[in-house]
Amino acid sequence: MSQQPPRRHGTRKPYRRPKKDPVRVLAFEALRAVDERDAYANLVLPPLLRKARAAGDFDARDAALATELVYGSLRRQGTYDAIVAQCVDRPLREVDPPVLDVLTLGAHQLLGTRIPPHAAVSATVDLARVVLGDGRAKFVNAVLRKLTAHDLDGWLERVAPEYDEDPEDHLGVVHAHPRWIVSALWDALGGGRAGIEELLAADNERPEVTLVARPGRATAEELLAAAGEDGAVPGRWSPYAVRLAEGGEPGALDAVREGRAGVQDEGSQLVALALAAAPLDGPDRTWLDGCAGPGGKAALLGALAAQRGAALVASEKQPHRARLVARSLDGNPGPYAVIAADGTRPAWRPGAFDRVLVDVPCTGLGALRRRPEARWRRRPEDLDGFAPLQRELLRQALAAVRVGGVVGYATCSPHPAETRAVVEDVLKGRGGPVAEAEWIDARPLMAGVPELGDGPDVQLWPHLHGTDAMYLALLRRTA
Repeated sequence: MSQQPPRRHGTRKPYRRPKKDPVRVLAFEALRAVDERDAYANLVLPPLLRKARAAGDFDARDAALATELVYGSLRRQGTYDAIVAQCVDRPLREVDPPVLDVLTLGAHQLLGTRIPPHAAVSATVDLARVVLGDGRAKFVNAVLRKLTAHDLDGWLERVAPEYDEDPEDHLGVVHAHPRWIVSALWDALGGGRAGIEELLAADNERPEVTLVARPGRATAEELLAAAGEDGAVPGRWSPYAVRLAEGGEPGALDAVREGRAGVQDEGSQLVALALAAAPLDGPDRTWLDGCAGPGGKAALLGALAAQRGAALVASEKQPHRARLVARSLDGNPGPYAVIAADGTRPAWRPGAFDRVLVDVPCTGLGALRRRPEARWRRRPEDLDGFAPLQRELLRQALAAVRVGGVVGYATCSPHPAETRAVVEDVLKGRGGPVAEAEWIDARPLMAGVPELGDGPDVQLWPHLHGTDAMYLALLRRTA
């Protein structure tokens, strides 16, 4: 009788339960919400962080890491897609979106942070096992191992076309912007390679949190004192602006909780201040914010109007956004009214206002720092969708202001099709009759702000001014 070899025990690696990392699970949930619901990260992430903190799972460092993983992955998504595509054996469109989200998180940790490669791979594979299952986690592990072959610069040398062969495509891959946006921004900015590279790089930087002290209700000095010497610095251009240090929490300040101050990009402050400072012919009693949601500019204008004894009407088409405007204006010391009304079908009589602001809906290409996912959602044809609305809102704004009064046309986009082209078309009567108006040079009304161009309108830039890319044209009605 032949003897059977002894059965060997312990040669199989024991099963290890994946470690559930709440930071990376939360980051994955945020990316899925952005992908599945077309949500914006700046709306999705805060409630997820609050919930995690309330559950005791997070401290400040965890929240900072989760925020970096989400925003960094979204900003660099196009670049990471090009790199991951070199490491998989199928087209990316055939990779399940949840798997691709995990791979993007892993790619960002490997290529965009200082997390050690072994830790980045291990943590991402554990995440895949938790949210995708062991089978797909093996695929994630294999792809990430290939990604470790090069750092970001090494991969860009392999996936980006040469600049001399295709400048827009090269810049798009290197700086993670769709080609059409690179081309549009370059046209708006003008100049050579250095300027557009600086702009695209600025779009990928985390924006500062900037506060506004609402005049008559709070001061910049109060905010600086409350934040502490290491917690904040004055704004660059607006006398009401305070920039919080990284990790600063606006809600920790009494003035913010009480509505006497708010979070507002300095570019938006400059637009409101320039409109308020524009010279008028005649009285200065009634102001209109014709596209007021969610209320930041309305709150600043309302405070400025109150100091002069003027009243503000804040109009917003969407009722839920009108409620946000009302919340922002709550406690304003002067008279104001908030109405839910369509600016293209005015609820007010013609010539009723001395000053009018229309911050029109747009593609948002000027705020890609804050909404990085927008660059991957927008399409060139979106410009055509906004164009009729932008022109009609400006036409109605010119009708709403009295002769001698001032209209400010503003938008958070530097694209020529949403800025000067709109104003010029309306002033020339293209698309319908319009009240006669003349340009006002907006540059002197932003005193101290450099590199404002040839005028009379103003385009702000992230890389030049540290603001969103806000545009402002000021017009005085003449007849």
